[in-house]
Amino acid sequence: MARIPQHFIDELLARTDIVDLIDGRVPLKKKGSEYAACCPFHSEKTPSFYVVPDKQFYHCFGCGAHGTALSFLMEYDNMEFRDAVRELADAAGLEVPEDDDSGPGPDPDGALREALAHADQWFRQQLKQSSEAKAYLKGRGLSGRTAADFGLGYAPEGWSGLLDTAANEARRDALLATGMLIRNDRGRVYDRFRGRVMFPIRDTRGRTIAFGGRIIGEGEPKYLNSPEHPLFHKGQELYGLYEARQALRDIPRLLVVEGYMDVIALADAGIHWAVATLGTAATPDHLNKAFRTANEVVCCFDGDNAGRRAAWRALENALPVLRTGRELRFLFLPEGEDPDSMVHKEGREAFETRVASATTLSRWLRERLSEGLALDTAEGRAGLVARARPLLDKVRDEVYRSLLADELADAAGLAPERWAAMLAQGGERAGPKDAAARRQAQRPPRPALRLTPVREAIALILQAPPLAADIPDRAALARLDIKGVSTLSELIEQAGETELTTASLLERWRDRPEHPHLARLAAHPIPGDEDSRRERLLDIIRRLIGPRAVEARLEALLKRESESGLNAEEKSELKALYRARLEHQRTG
Repeated sequence: MARIPQHFIDELLARTDIVDLIDGRVPLKKKGSEYAACCPFHSEKTPSFYVVPDKQFYHCFGCGAHGTALSFLMEYDNMEFRDAVRELADAAGLEVPEDDDSGPGPDPDGALREALAHADQWFRQQLKQSSEAKAYLKGRGLSGRTAADFGLGYAPEGWSGLLDTAANEARRDALLATGMLIRNDRGRVYDRFRGRVMFPIRDTRGRTIAFGGRIIGEGEPKYLNSPEHPLFHKGQELYGLYEARQALRDIPRLLVVEGYMDVIALADAGIHWAVATLGTAATPDHLNKAFRTANEVVCCFDGDNAGRRAAWRALENALPVLRTGRELRFLFLPEGEDPDSMVHKEGREAFETRVASATTLSRWLRERLSEGLALDTAEGRAGLVARARPLLDKVRDEVYRSLLADELADAAGLAPERWAAMLAQGGERAGPKDAAARRQAQRPPRPALRLTPVREAIALILQAPPLAADIPDRAALARLDIKGVSTLSELIEQAGETELTTASLLERWRDRPEHPHLARLAAHPIPGDEDSRRERLLDIIRRLIGPRAVEARLEALLKRESESGLNAEEKSELKALYRARLEHQRTG
């Protein structure tokens, strides 16, 4: 599979200020040459979370959390590595390149993308030839321009229209793998989509990764989506997000609706900032992706009971991803209406006014949790506390959680201090008091790290990569048969390639099993200034390649000589080791 080149990761980290990145999520205060805050990954009253600009690295002395700018996005924003890279690249104005290291033979993802692109073009061509499909879209009030912007197509009636265009077995296999074709129990292969208007689902780069199909006329199901496959996970994709980014340079607000036609009808009316989930409730991944596009997200639902249940699921899923600076609102339409019908009925300006007046999350949370409770009684207030506690536990951002708690305290007619005490009392019986404490419980303190000489040398190189330039006799070090020395030698070589920070050096090991251990060593405190650390590192290296190391290597070569003989290079090394032994004996 394609991977992101290392030189790009280096450049990306060099262009990213980890202080600005974290400060936008967790307010930092300068302390000397570093920045501090209460840790966002566990509950604490005294700051133990530090960000070190020179290293482009963060570390918490309380719970042990540590890492680079990419690590922070992955843990704090629940991002995958590639999404974190794209997030930083967008902020830096860089395009993410990819290397193809798949080796000989076709790239499986490439074959899937080619098959989906082929299907996309074929559906578009079929739309041009179908008067019935064009009449349907015209009847829904769509302009040709909007249909083209969203790449709409048509899957004609019949069982093998797309199948017949598969020029070879490889393409047919790829269409099967993406769910565009189906093979039944008897081995027959046929088209999944038939007699439907087709909506291509695109990734953030505009590549088609799946389809939705709306039947023309009567029939069930009304809407049919592609099944999940290696390129498509419906819980992560937002329909129309690519088109919104193409239409607007800046998107301060994003409207999340339920259907393809809602997004397209709104765009046709001039509202280009709507996206849709793909037949599922809004997931944390959906909402994280939405908030990476806009700071304000409005979820739009029907006003009936089903719509309110869907909105509540969205609220519960949103709580873990909300933080200060992110605003979530809820828009409930009149029963029986959807965004498509409403924008046609009342026009763009009236619909935008509805969106602007949508209910805030805190207000709706307050209303829903208070339903059926007599808050002027002790029993009612206790009921509100019981309802609120598991929801507040979901909120990771402590400032946001505190603000929500104040809102609910006001609903109960309690002082915030009294409300907090009631939550804490119940929490002692029920489990962790809040989400941060729960995360701390899930991240037990690690045992103290025992520093061997090799581990200490690794920590010194990681924390100050320029020290690698001062290390003598690297070849002798690399030959040592001591645990960890091969990793140390590779780090020394990497640190000598260019001016790397702790972060960029660590990122070179992200996909390797040593990465968690190296990250921990990068965070391990080592006292002293630059000069004392340099002398400490050189002393460790001298001891590693000193008499004991010489004797160990001599023993290994002599054993090999007796068993299978030595080659010319090994014989030369053996002579050098004898000379080194004599020198150690003379000076010892």
